[in-house]
Amino acid sequence: MKNKRLSMILIIMLVFMNSTAAFAISTDDIVVLYTNDVHCSVDEGIGYAGLAAYQKDMEAIYGASDVTLVDLGDAVQGAAIGTLSKGELLVDIMNEVGYDVVTLGNHEFDYGMARALELMEMQNAEVVSCNFTDLMEAQLVYEPYAIIDYGNAQVAYVGITTPESFTKSTPAYFQDEQGNYIYGFCEDATGAALYQAVQEAVDAAVSEGADYVVALGHLGVDPDSAPWRSYDVIANTTGIDAFLDGHSHSVIPSEIVKNKIGREVVLSSTGTKLTAIGKLIIDANGDITTELVTDYTEKDPSVAEFVQNIKDQFEDILKTVVARTDVELTVNDPKTGSRMVRTLETNLGDLCADAYRSEMGTDIAFVNGGGVRASIPAGDITYEQIIAVHPFGNMATVVEATGQEILDALEMGARSAPNENGGFLQVSGLSYEIDATRKSNVVLDEKKNFVMVDGLYRVKNVMIGDAPLDLNKTYTLASHNYMLKSGGDGINMFMDNVILQDEVLIDNQVLINYILMELDGIVGETYADPYGSERITVWRNPFADVAKGSWYHDAVVYTYTKGIFAGLPDAVFAPDAPMTRAMFAALLYRDAGSPAVAQKPSALFQDCPDNAWYAHAVVWAAQNGIASGKTSTTFEPAAALTRQEMAGFLYRYIQSKGGGFSGMWMFLLDYADREAISESAYEAVAYCSMNKLLVGVGEGRFAPQEVTTRAMAAAVMQRFEGMQ
Repeated sequence: MKNKRLSMILIIMLVFMNSTAAFAISTDDIVVLYTNDVHCSVDEGIGYAGLAAYQKDMEAIYGASDVTLVDLGDAVQGAAIGTLSKGELLVDIMNEVGYDVVTLGNHEFDYGMARALELMEMQNAEVVSCNFTDLMEAQLVYEPYAIIDYGNAQVAYVGITTPESFTKSTPAYFQDEQGNYIYGFCEDATGAALYQAVQEAVDAAVSEGADYVVALGHLGVDPDSAPWRSYDVIANTTGIDAFLDGHSHSVIPSEIVKNKIGREVVLSSTGTKLTAIGKLIIDANGDITTELVTDYTEKDPSVAEFVQNIKDQFEDILKTVVARTDVELTVNDPKTGSRMVRTLETNLGDLCADAYRSEMGTDIAFVNGGGVRASIPAGDITYEQIIAVHPFGNMATVVEATGQEILDALEMGARSAPNENGGFLQVSGLSYEIDATRKSNVVLDEKKNFVMVDGLYRVKNVMIGDAPLDLNKTYTLASHNYMLKSGGDGINMFMDNVILQDEVLIDNQVLINYILMELDGIVGETYADPYGSERITVWRNPFADVAKGSWYHDAVVYTYTKGIFAGLPDAVFAPDAPMTRAMFAALLYRDAGSPAVAQKPSALFQDCPDNAWYAHAVVWAAQNGIASGKTSTTFEPAAALTRQEMAGFLYRYIQSKGGGFSGMWMFLLDYADREAISESAYEAVAYCSMNKLLVGVGEGRFAPQEVTTRAMAAAVMQRFEGMQ
């Protein structure tokens, strides 16, 4: 094995040393390169030219017939190049690169159903989806899978498109003129219909001779996407060997998920915008591995020229300065860099909502957080930046709406808080509060459209200007056709309302007009605060013992809001209480998205009951090498966590996500008590210290054996979230 690897290394070196070398080695390995959620980022990150160059490198090593390129959806929407060509130029570029198999994401439908079908017809690649269904014809729109013969093995590629397409594109695109759904995605509230569709496709592919099955999914792993996540599909099917995923923009180099009968399935996702190329290898022994390539810098000159020629066509209009901003207008939290426009108020959300209300002359305005896509830095504002904020081409519309409908819409948008929701409403002309400590009582139908609120509302103290919202009064409401006419994001309570202004202006022009006409071309200090102007208040700190101004306040609030940390009974946080081993395993498990686990904890550790609140977290942590037992049979979940144990847990979690030191490392700790740090924890402490995740406790000490408090753990998790 060592000689084979050495030969491989020498051949790879020769390929890169001599670019004219026109040979490939003969191996039995199959290589699958994959991308997802590119969103029109043709030359960001590695870029399509980099992808094409890397593909050729792999072909030079493994042979062209053993390398396959696939895409997992959401390629044609997200920036001006997509908006202005309605996706066509993105397909042109993908054809130039040379994709073999693609599936559809929800945003492939953003230019309408007819256009989506046209775009797929333009693809040179084979389009697959095992659950996108024409209900009128009672048949799939595309083949459920494609089989590629590599000589020594056949691999089936099964496409799966998210049922969330109904609400995360435009619902009307899937309906006829009478509002009847004529397209479907095998959706139901339990996920059973989707699982069955996938299983049937897998079984058919195997019957046809497939030796391996690779799922090309656009499902994601976000909790709000259950029961249609890749986790859910894997856990409820058999026969899938690897699952390549998109939709949630998750960075998953490689994760092992157990299928319905307990067999391991490799799950991977590249993130978004070509920040990474996914690489799956099926070796001669049938072993499957995945990794993410992030540091590749070569460019294919032919594809680079092709992309540049397309960009040049739009250069003049896109670079035209249309306005100016003196402040950064953001969709992200400036403290952590994480996206907040779908969870909290932002100054850009305020600006976009104000534009609708001002330009349409209404009482109030809504803008969905999922429709505010990109930040604008301080300085000149170009047309390209405006389109990046509003890339969908939605049309400004005004309806009459009752106070009750307005309250229901706010509640629908707030149902996932503190987690993300594309339907989270940025507002103008009103203010409201969200009690994120109260469970959501929103009832959805099988397509995740609003039905009713069955119980108490999370949304409180809604004010229209200085007056409380009157549930029986009729107000004028401005937004876009996606929400008001088509029920986008499941916000369907306005679809039958009286329309006062019908699709009068494209969304990005609404924003330009407001800045030019109402703000005299300059966005100024009114929008200086990145967190907005206190229109939306989220109750994120229910803990009486977490005082504002305490060193841990922001960390507790942040981790609680993100759903990472929970409180204790009687609305207390107990910041000075010891952090236990089970508690910290649970924090990391929640941060990972609470993936499904099949094994019972009692099968691993005799002191972990199967019904314990931490049961799944302990199993997940043990299976992924993040936290081992104190002994071979005990985990000691209630034991206090030491500082060096915390560093170890966190570092192994970072390693499981593809991070940590790479190769050789050497970081000499200068703590006065460094000799007290155990040898097994030294690398973890070094990494956490270097990245300021854990810092000293004073007097130049690390105090490795000191007990960690809950407040300390909150601070560490906030710092970790900030570095991702």
